[in-house]
Amino acid sequence: MNKLHIKLFSMVTISLTEVLAFHAVAAQSIAPAFKAKDPGVRTGYTSSGKPIAGLTSNQLLYFDIGKEVFSESESVADGLGPTLNLDSCGGCHSHPTVGGSAPAVNPQVAVAKKLGASNAIPSFITANGPVREARFIRNVDGSSDGGVHALFTIAGRSDAPGCQLAQPDFATQLAYKNITFRIPTPVYGLGLIEQIPDSVIVANAATNAARKGALGIRGRPNFVLSGNSISGQPNRNGNDGTIARFGWKAQNKSLLLFSGEAYNVEMGISNELFQTERDETESCQFTTLPNSVTSTEELEPSQAISSIEKFSFFMRFLAPPEPSTSTPGGATSISRGKDLFSNVGCALCHTPTLQTGNHATVAALGNKSANLYSDLLIHEMGSGLADGVSQGQAGPGEFRTAPLWGLGQRIFFLHDGRTSDLLTTIQAHKSGGPFGSSGLFSPAPSEANGVINLFNSLTEPQKQDVLNFLRSL
Repeated sequence: MNKLHIKLFSMVTISLTEVLAFHAVAAQSIAPAFKAKDPGVRTGYTSSGKPIAGLTSNQLLYFDIGKEVFSESESVADGLGPTLNLDSCGGCHSHPTVGGSAPAVNPQVAVAKKLGASNAIPSFITANGPVREARFIRNVDGSSDGGVHALFTIAGRSDAPGCQLAQPDFATQLAYKNITFRIPTPVYGLGLIEQIPDSVIVANAATNAARKGALGIRGRPNFVLSGNSISGQPNRNGNDGTIARFGWKAQNKSLLLFSGEAYNVEMGISNELFQTERDETESCQFTTLPNSVTSTEELEPSQAISSIEKFSFFMRFLAPPEPSTSTPGGATSISRGKDLFSNVGCALCHTPTLQTGNHATVAALGNKSANLYSDLLIHEMGSGLADGVSQGQAGPGEFRTAPLWGLGQRIFFLHDGRTSDLLTTIQAHKSGGPFGSSGLFSPAPSEANGVINLFNSLTEPQKQDVLNFLRSL
């Protein structure tokens, strides 16, 4: 090789070296930084859906009877309709096991046309979307509505001959932004929640007052103000003076009331607590008595109690989900995430543990730790989540702190199921959130603003630890 060739070769070598170095630097500069993301629904073994430990043989019998009825599909002969959202409790509460929340495949799509029913499927009900109920915010005259407007009717079904009944005009309500949605809440561990004394809830609300105040967190029980309350006295439920704790706005006091209302509202089945049909169109009335036992003579124990009592026993004796110690992300990440969850202030509302009181008849529920991750209080969540509906003293933007046990295996989040992404769900807790104003304006800022700001200040790996912890629950 002559000197000229050597020189040219040397120049080419330097040029290639420089080019490779340039691309290496460029690759580093455009490589995406690590971003925390929702690990997704935790799959595999699930311990949920089992009875709580320590039940007697008789209590286990009531659990099994309740579970069977909870899972059954109802017919018109059973009292179904005339209006309904679904035909079974288990259809709404089926993921990951009976007692959970909305499944991946929405059963409402099938029930809309079941047995020849003539229902149109509303645009907000999709095959892979959440089970939903629809509430109208205001009446035509501008007064508050807030009630559930059932999606379907029994018209056209082979077991409802002659019934003619139209569905609500959901398209118009959507056009006027006068509709809001709710998805099913899981019913795991509700017997423990039912047995948490009012005094424990009130005492917990008063803890960490200085830090809560600095972050803008208030929270209060959803009492229903009695018409004869004296100014300056605690606001109490009008009838028994106790704290309600079930439902998205903590609007129901007991599991029996929770069951009776759902039976009537979601399936249209009148019962001991709700005797009147939600729609009284004569051509669509096929049962004359509530779906209940009217005489206990010569009946087996399984027959001597009503359906809503059986539902209540099932939910009362249903164990809470067990968290994973290693999935997702490993035990170390989950442990770090649990600490960060508390450090940024999430645990100020999502209280990790509350204690149940003494229970004279069910030892399995008495003096137990309920690891529910909720304070059972209602909190203002701001315009992004406000649904325009008031229940009891819970206003348009107020919601009960959702219990987080079992969160790792849930598919849909927030009260209306608008997202399946956990990170998006967290951000929605801030006023406006990632969705902006929903048009259901709530003038008060979200009580979670300060906490979400602290969460957003975490590094991306720290955020991932929090997400891993939440999906371990």
